[in-house]
Amino acid sequence: MADINFVSFLTLAVISLFAALVVHYAISYRFLEGFDGFVGKWILGWIAAWLGSPVLGHWFAGGEIGSVYIIPALIAGFVGAFLPAAIFKARAGAMHRTPVEVHGTQQAA
Repeated sequence: MADINFVSFLTLAVISLFAALVVHYAISYRFLEGFDGFVGKWILGWIAAWLGSPVLGHWFAGGEIGSVYIIPALIAGFVGAFLPAAIFKARAGAMHRTPVEVHGTQQAA
């Protein structure tokens, strides 16, 4: 899968574009605001979709376009577009912990 043809590249671009559009605009899950955050999701979605078939397997022989299996690529594309935002949000939440009072003493939450 390292040497892909134009049809495979275009298929992965469309799959990752769909995943990035849904994650960035439809559900507004963002780690960067604006167009640069969208493009970042698109690029990471493309890489994940490219790895989708080798990692998840070759599902449904009829669901293949240019050596790209659509279902694994779509699942991986969504993971690739979603995961960076989830990681950055979790990291930001962990760094901004507020102290809470437990039995008369303050401790970090």
